[in-house]
Amino acid sequence: MKGRDVFYQGNEAVAEAALYAGCRFFAGYPITPSTEVAEFLSRRLPMIGGSFIQMEDEISAMAAVIGASLVGKKSLTATSGPGYSLKMENIGFACMTEVPCVVVNVMRGGPSTGLPTGPSQADVMQARWGTHGDHPAVALAPSSVQEIFTETVRAFNLSERLRTPVSLLTDEIIGHMREKITIPEEGELEIWDRPRPEVPPEDYRPYDTSKGIIPPMADFGMGYRWHVTGLNHDQTGFPTNKPELVQPEEERLLAKITSNLSFIEKYEDVRREGARVGMISYGSSARSCKSALSEALSEGIPVDFLRPVTLWPFPERAAREMADRVDVIIVPEMNLGQMILEVERCAGGRAEVVGVNRADGDPITPAQILQRIREVA
Repeated sequence: MKGRDVFYQGNEAVAEAALYAGCRFFAGYPITPSTEVAEFLSRRLPMIGGSFIQMEDEISAMAAVIGASLVGKKSLTATSGPGYSLKMENIGFACMTEVPCVVVNVMRGGPSTGLPTGPSQADVMQARWGTHGDHPAVALAPSSVQEIFTETVRAFNLSERLRTPVSLLTDEIIGHMREKITIPEEGELEIWDRPRPEVPPEDYRPYDTSKGIIPPMADFGMGYRWHVTGLNHDQTGFPTNKPELVQPEEERLLAKITSNLSFIEKYEDVRREGARVGMISYGSSARSCKSALSEALSEGIPVDFLRPVTLWPFPERAAREMADRVDVIIVPEMNLGQMILEVERCAGGRAEVVGVNRADGDPITPAQILQRIREVA
């Protein structure tokens, strides 16, 4: 990768990548351990004609992000666990109204105030089911500072291309970790923009899906008629409770994701000959896994490894394939057992699934993982 080498914190990489992707609006509220994202953008956005607003709370921050996106700006907010909870109602609104936006959640211990300065991976199920109703969900979980950069860009691309909110799940460890990364040259990474109407304003229907399941999106203030509501709506955007319209609309929102897995799903899949043990982990915990896997191999214990980068939608096919190859799957995660439930569902009893769990504010160590490998091998 060509470009400029820098020594960046994970949160700084989020902000730099957002600018690279074309983000020109940020609204947020300071919260540990995500505040550096806001600090960085408060300096940089005004320099390039963008806007930074510190809102009075996380609810209004999410609302402002949606409003900025409706007028055509790529928009971002960043928070941690308690703030993510507050954003959920408006995230659901963005799902229903199909407004692109990116939400960064630098996960910390919980529930409630929990451990503001300690890492956690306990928001992964919230990223899928946090807002009510049937709704699309895309969530990405990078495991290095370089990957934070590329996945932040991809979060914007997916949000724009699919017209849906996208969550980027880091955590206190990776958010505050500093690593050398390369910021790509302009144009090296592909940048996507939302589909825009090709019809005159008088013919525009904001939810017209006659040419595809992702309707073109006009910018507010450009002469196109828009009606935006969190209610179920027809192609004009006005509310409806007609079952023959509501059911297809709900199904279409999910189909935007399920019919596009080819470019949404992303994972690392390492297979070793003779492995009877598999491991599935994500984010910063995956870093400890890689060290443990190397130690296990030196002891003559080969272990397959699956690292989802896209957590939602979950890489079901890859997990099922692992379950068909191995006898036991280990799932290390910094919570008391969340993603392990998805692994168990995909394994379907074909492989035993066991966890390595920690929720005390310290990371899972390679030694803990290696000990579990030895126990089940």
